[in-house]
Amino acid sequence: MSNLQELASDKEQKMRMITTRHLGTRAMSTKYKTGRRGIIRRLGEALLGAALLSLVIAPVVDAVPKRIIILRHGEKQDDYKLCAIGQQRSLALQANYLGKGASNSMFPGGTGPASIFAVTLHTLELASPTAQSWGLPLQLYSVVPLPGLDKKAEALQLNQRTQEAANAVLTDPLWDGKTVVMVWEHDHIAMKQLEEQFPTEKVTLRQLLNLDTLPNVPKDWYGGNYDYFWIVDYGNPGSAMPTQFTVQKQVFPVPYKAVPSNDWGTRENLPKDSGCLP
Repeated sequence: MSNLQELASDKEQKMRMITTRHLGTRAMSTKYKTGRRGIIRRLGEALLGAALLSLVIAPVVDAVPKRIIILRHGEKQDDYKLCAIGQQRSLALQANYLGKGASNSMFPGGTGPASIFAVTLHTLELASPTAQSWGLPLQLYSVVPLPGLDKKAEALQLNQRTQEAANAVLTDPLWDGKTVVMVWEHDHIAMKQLEEQFPTEKVTLRQLLNLDTLPNVPKDWYGGNYDYFWIVDYGNPGSAMPTQFTVQKQVFPVPYKAVPSNDWGTRENLPKDSGCLP
């Protein structure tokens, strides 16, 4: 074999050796990268699983409004509708206290209610002008008068719907840290006799919203009063225990000055032809 052939043969052998080492290195590199990706994937799955597990076993914190404003429906004509004075009260509340642009707004800093809750036709009618002014839907836990529905059956329905509404108010993240308005029937806001009638469960907002833990909350909403707000503040985020309770009287200027504004525990002085139930 000539020298030239020997040189060519040596060069070819070296090239094969270099190629073999290169391919081996690539194979090892690919295997390393594949293994690394597998480790990263398994680590990511483990971390995700741990995060989901922590969500499952983490303690549930109540989503509690910062404030709840409670009021009674307006004066009524019958079981289905408000009388003319009750209708005027609904408009007066919207214009002076609860509606968008109200002259004496109960919502600080130009804010509004996160939600407005109602339970009967009377409460729905009172709350409607205010809800419309904000463009809000009403959260209606409805109980309506039906043929054959006696007072006991109606009370049972109101018990259940009041319980459901109170649970929603104190647990739904939509209202967390915000202001909620509840327009309710006075006996299911607070009535000692009703609470004693159902001793094994909570049936009034006074109980369900934990107002009974505060010393100055009345045990009864007086039947002759349509003209008060109960304002409940929850000052500790995540806690359903109220920290402050305030009572505020509804007083209206012209053109709603004739809407009754009687003191707590006293009856309204209504005209005999008012068309309102006593």
